[in-house]
Amino acid sequence: MNLSERLNEDMKQAMKSKDKFKLSTIRMVRSTIKNLEIDLKRDLDDNEVLDILSREIKQRKDALHEFEKAGRDELATSAKAEIEIIAQYLPEQLSEEEIKVIVQQTIQETGASSKAEMGKVMTALMPKVKGRADGKLVNQAVQQFLQ
Repeated sequence: MNLSERLNEDMKQAMKSKDKFKLSTIRMVRSTIKNLEIDLKRDLDDNEVLDILSREIKQRKDALHEFEKAGRDELATSAKAEIEIIAQYLPEQLSEEEIKVIVQQTIQETGASSKAEMGKVMTALMPKVKGRADGKLVNQAVQQFLQ
């Protein structure tokens, strides 16, 4: 079962169990997916759906940060719950240690030795951690090793 089918099935389950919050969250994600499918005039594969899910989580994390900064606890709680629901569809996230190991291997593979070559490292690295690590964490790890 691909990610789109899983989202559809979970949406049906949320309808049956009358879980309005989960239903609305899945509908928002499905809407984003459907809009891109209409724009591209084709169905999306799992990698493209993963990109959308990652983007949706990033948007909510940014919003969560702003809500917490503004003292809007009810909105922050809602954003956290949405993040938890969407995160269920992403592959298991890598730990910081696993990210560091992958970063070190990629730096050795590319032969990078300075921050000027960071783009080359990131280009080789991001497909390896796609959907399994936050880009900010990966970027920080690369900067740490290329000092």
